[in-house]
Amino acid sequence: MTEITLKRTLRLPSLVIFGLAYLTPLIVLGIFGVIASETGGASASAYLIALVAMLFTANSYGRMARAYPVAGSAYTYVRRTIDGRIGFLVGWATMLDYLFLPMVIWLIGGSYLQAQFPGVPMPVWILGFILITTTLNVIGIKVADRTNLVLMSFQILVIVFFVVLALANVASTDGAGGLFSSAPFVGTDAGLAGIAGGAAIAAYSFLGFDAVTTLTEETIEPKRTVPKAIMLVALIGGGIFVVVAYAGQLVHPGGVFDNADTAAFEIAHRIGGAFFGAVFLAALVIAQFTSGIAAQAAGSRLLYAMGRDGVLPKRIFGALNARFQTPVFSLVAIALVGLIAMVMDVATSTSFINFGAFIAFIMVNVSVIVYWARQRRLGNRLNALLYVVAPTIGVIVIAILLTQLDVHAITLGLIWLGVGAVILGVTTRGFRRQPPELAVDEVETVEVEA
Repeated sequence: MTEITLKRTLRLPSLVIFGLAYLTPLIVLGIFGVIASETGGASASAYLIALVAMLFTANSYGRMARAYPVAGSAYTYVRRTIDGRIGFLVGWATMLDYLFLPMVIWLIGGSYLQAQFPGVPMPVWILGFILITTTLNVIGIKVADRTNLVLMSFQILVIVFFVVLALANVASTDGAGGLFSSAPFVGTDAGLAGIAGGAAIAAYSFLGFDAVTTLTEETIEPKRTVPKAIMLVALIGGGIFVVVAYAGQLVHPGGVFDNADTAAFEIAHRIGGAFFGAVFLAALVIAQFTSGIAAQAAGSRLLYAMGRDGVLPKRIFGALNARFQTPVFSLVAIALVGLIAMVMDVATSTSFINFGAFIAFIMVNVSVIVYWARQRRLGNRLNALLYVVAPTIGVIVIAILLTQLDVHAITLGLIWLGVGAVILGVTTRGFRRQPPELAVDEVETVEVEA
């Protein structure tokens, strides 16, 4: 019987759109007030610092995607270069992002809708998000890809209108000279600690550039396409974040708002009136839907890779549906996790997602360095700037951002890692043996380049 495998149908534009959909560019406005308050009005600096940090890490993901062109992302890279047991723990930490991020996305979308239609119970909106998103992902990544293209186009259009209206508002008030200001970067009372803390929060907006690697086995010519997509997603997304934050801070300098959580709504009404405010709200809801499609698809591929390894029940998570050739059980599992959104609030659900992402980012950077050393011993010389210097800077910067997370986020993250360590200890009989190996024929463990 022919083995069912993932189809290679995606090209560079599709991967970039997928990554941007996961990033949800409009999220910069969803959390604009929070970052502006944290940085004292220097939100543009926070996003710029986060962008630089992500570019170093994006380089490392690109290096690893070339070496190991299979699904699994950070989990696969670490277990292949360092150790299977450490790889499991990294995969477990990454699950904080991939498993719970769709839940957070659906919860935020439901919150927006309930605010506008208070007569409809929150669970109805959340169930609607989950059912539609899961159905599209079960049918296949190609359908989800086409849906993302349409919804992303609308989201980008709203962002463009927001920036244009914001700049026009500033120009009409302060003249053309008001369009050029250092205030969005230096703030009114910003300090280094505040900007660093804001950058740690801003990094949440970048979660998604790494998700591109989970679609490696569905990508045509992945060794060339995936690294390009990773860098493009980080650059385009980061550029959007910095520009939007800059425009928003020009309209509203400083970090004091009546309600930081709805600061972007206040600005949208100010620059475009009630009509644009309504369009803006619709765009935010659509952005959550688009991001939910991408987040659930990426999470299901991680569960599929771990199930195929035998780390998770193989017959459940390591199987593809014969008709649609998609990991249906993994998609359903994430949908079930999403139901938790009915009894949670946004603050609690988002508190520890960044912890898992930062752990994964650090370990992927470390993996690149280890890979470089291994190839050097084999006589293969790789570019030290790309394989040693850049990853080392990435480790340092991400580690600094990790220390800026809320203490509750760090505590919850460590508890989650502790649970993973217990599971690993049981499955490996006291850490004495490696977790099951991944058997994928197309994995190439040697990649030589200048």
